[in-house]
Amino acid sequence: MAINWTNIFKKYKGLWVGLKDDEKTVLVSGESVKEVMKKAETKGYPDPILFKVPRKLVPYVGGLG
Repeated sequence: MAINWTNIFKKYKGLWVGLKDDEKTVLVSGESVKEVMKKAETKGYPDPILFKVPRKLVPYVGGLG
């Protein structure tokens, strides 16, 4: 099932985010992976899902060759 990350995109453009296992809940955000990992570990989440939020949305249609 597709996940709607519209609100994440609006709030965290260009940043790295650490997500909970539900892939929707943002635990922490920051300018770098290192910063996000440090913040997540401090909050008790040593293994968040990392995601770099794009600065702008670009449509993509296609597959892998």
